Amino acid sequence: MTYTNGKKVLQLSNCEAVYTSCPYLLRYLTGIDPENGCAIVDKTGTTLYTDLRYMEAAEKLLQGTEVTPVLYKQDELSQRLATYKTVGISFNETPHIEYLSLEKTGARFENIDEQLSKAMSVKNEWELACIQKACTLAEDGFLLLLPEIKEGMTEKEAAALLEYNMRKLGAQGLSFDTIVAFGAHAAVPHHETGDTKLAFGDEILIDFGCRVNGYCSDITRTFLFGDDKKHAEFKNAYEAVLAAHELVKEKLVSGMTGAEADAIARSYLTERGYGKLFTHSLGHGIGLNVHEAPYARPNGKDILTDGMVFSDEPGVYLKGEYGIRIEDTITLKEGRVHSFMSKTDRRLVIL
Repeated sequence: MTYTNGKKVLQLSNCEAVYTSCPYLLRYLTGIDPENGCAIVDKTGTTLYTDLRYMEAAEKLLQGTEVTPVLYKQDELSQRLATYKTVGISFNETPHIEYLSLEKTGARFENIDEQLSKAMSVKNEWELACIQKACTLAEDGFLLLLPEIKEGMTEKEAAALLEYNMRKLGAQGLSFDTIVAFGAHAAVPHHETGDTKLAFGDEILIDFGCRVNGYCSDITRTFLFGDDKKHAEFKNAYEAVLAAHELVKEKLVSGMTGAEADAIARSYLTERGYGKLFTHSLGHGIGLNVHEAPYARPNGKDILTDGMVFSDEPGVYLKGEYGIRIEDTITLKEGRVHSFMSKTDRRLVIL
């Protein structure tokens, strides 16, 4: 487990201390996110404030690290915060009512959302290992699903089977609600999984992911349930999306902006006549949140560097007809793209 993120954030903040009660930020700073907990980071280390329900587990997990668990007592917490002149907090993740309470301590609270985003966008080896495990479990769960897909099953049933598979294999939870789209529903990028039944010849788009130690995976695969010989245009578009997806892996290098990365896929799809049907950005950062910095999108200014994790997900969507998205979770290492996905086929699969 990683325990140095507190130092990383404190240094970037230029404050005497950093405070948070946000669950995912607690996990980032301490490795766990107890209900109703909070944490303070200062030059002496990181203190996790929690209650009796979590103390035993926290003491065992954090023994010998820079993170010290203590029982939460509001008076002691307020007194400690009052000893600092400046405390960095996330304005985005601090409820207004909590902020009003914090102000009563007399400390000056400064917004460090930009610094938190910068710190979290570059993963250390432990974080990368968690993401790799989450990606592996997602792929394994998907491979177990394929032989279970039957004509007449609903989108919800397919999603439930996939989610069960990932959990059974060891996933902590889901990255987001699984998207299963049959037929023309795939033309809606974020279709709401429903009761539509699968028919022979339908395309299937599944967007899914799971968590390991809080860290997410994100993957999309598009395929056909039987070939009714009515998918000539779909197959042409699929080949174009796949080529754009692989071109990103080939040409994206550290130091590019998010806009430059997006342009690799967008320019190719435009040349193939599908540019106007690529209706979303190339990718988004993936970590404790399934959508976070950096962003690979038109006009995106984020600089993509080694250690960042994000999606490569070009897509083409023709309303009422079909939708295609091919997505891997990828990272940059030694300047080049490395995919966390190695088990599932990106070429068009026909069940």
